[in-house]
Amino acid sequence: SASGPGGSGSKEMVNPEEQKLGSEDNPLKPKFEGITKRMQAVVNEIKSSRKPTLVAVSKMKPSEAVKEAYDLGHRHFGENYVQELVKKSKELPKDIKWHFIGHLQSNKARHVVGIENLHMLETLDSVKLANIVNRIAGEMDKKLSVLVQVNTSGESQKYGVSPTDCVAMVKHVIEKCQNLIFSGLMTIGDYSAIPKPDCFERLNACKTKVEKELGIDMSKKEMSMGMSADFELAIKLGSTSVRVGSALFGARDYSKKKK
Repeated sequence: SASGPGGSGSKEMVNPEEQKLGSEDNPLKPKFEGITKRMQAVVNEIKSSRKPTLVAVSKMKPSEAVKEAYDLGHRHFGENYVQELVKKSKELPKDIKWHFIGHLQSNKARHVVGIENLHMLETLDSVKLANIVNRIAGEMDKKLSVLVQVNTSGESQKYGVSPTDCVAMVKHVIEKCQNLIFSGLMTIGDYSAIPKPDCFERLNACKTKVEKELGIDMSKKEMSMGMSADFELAIKLGSTSVRVGSALFGARDYSKKKK
């Protein structure tokens, strides 16, 4: 291909604004390709007909980083903090599908539900929150896709309903929250150096109970499990959506928001 911008030998016309982020010099390209290949390898290995969604977790990363991923054709992004999600959703293209994946406090629910291109709230973790989000969605005349978050590790610092309460929570969403669309289950695996299957197996047990006791076809629903360290194991165990941040965008600096 021709050297230099817009050389006559280049294979495709590049929009001038995107010139500096043409996919060839896009710093995220090798990382996204690497993760996508690893995901596909597992899908091939388990002979699954369903390709899991890669939710790129962009928390504490600037809008520019999201835009670089967007320029590669990526559309599903996950955010953990309400303020960051609100800010980025205003700054970035409207065809991004935002996933809220952090703990949602009731008093901030309105900000999240109000985001025009919110694709899914993945962290519905109590009946109280379900009722509040349902009411706000109704006031805004919206139908909102939600995942019920299950605390499968039993760690007190993690949110989510207990596996024993999962069926009751799903039932509540379906029967009492007409503005919420029950779209599946979500969990955060154990933090350990070697990925362990326990949490994913517990979420699968919840899925089976929901199917049996509520008569729901879960094959059409999401099972959001797996992050940078354990997404391959999660896919093997039936994940349909993985939330990958540091493996795509690099480590986060928690000591300060801006350098």
